[in-house]
Amino acid sequence: MTKSVDEIFERICTLIEPFNKSNITISMDTTFSVDLELDSLMVMDLLSEIEDEFDITVPLNILPDLETAGQFTQAVQNLLSK
Repeated sequence: MTKSVDEIFERICTLIEPFNKSNITISMDTTFSVDLELDSLMVMDLLSEIEDEFDITVPLNILPDLETAGQFTQAVQNLLSK
């Protein structure tokens, strides 16, 4: 069963919570480096959580293009639909 963008986004927001030290409200436009102040190691930890949650592997070559929660949500949806 394909998950909707909203379902994926909601799950990603839950996974982001432990990394959200400033307790900002997560939106599709929330950036990992600026808004959440995550360093590259924290982003990789988050990526690992997302991959485990959705049972996917995010190709490393698309990582530089994933700067916001919305971009991550879209990438997960694309990978789930393959």
